[in-house]
Amino acid sequence: MKALTKTTRSANKFDVDKKWVLIDADGLVVGRAAAEIAKILRGKHKPTFTPHVDCGDNVIVINAEKVRFTGNKRAQQTYYKHTGYPGGLKEVTADKVLEGRFPERVLEKAVERMIPRGPLGRQQMRNLRIFAGTEHPHEALKPEVIDLASRNRKNKVGA
Repeated sequence: MKALTKTTRSANKFDVDKKWVLIDADGLVVGRAAAEIAKILRGKHKPTFTPHVDCGDNVIVINAEKVRFTGNKRAQQTYYKHTGYPGGLKEVTADKVLEGRFPERVLEKAVERMIPRGPLGRQQMRNLRIFAGTEHPHEALKPEVIDLASRNRKNKVGA
């Protein structure tokens, strides 16, 4: 039996055991799904979580085009970007983004804004793969399926 110590074990990159996780975003609420995905990417769901080490899992998200918003947020949620030129503030609604060419960007940006900024956050974002449809090229990795909808009744909107 191990003796109890008064020291906290800090993980390093060699101690980390990274898994592959698959999440189906069909019908999930954007903010709730993004919060869970960010938690998995950072590794906060593991007992060996260390803030300065990338100890999170690799996450594959499918059906990102079918995410949902509650209330009138789909029409009213506005995303801004600036071109860098005077008067270059551009805005687009969530509805336009979801109906556009890259609907997965809604979920990607929601997760990105929940990850810390800096080199570690960028590394953790590289562990996220989001696909608009049901197909993804990572079947050979045998990802573990996580059902976020069953964790809380508020995670999924509609039937």
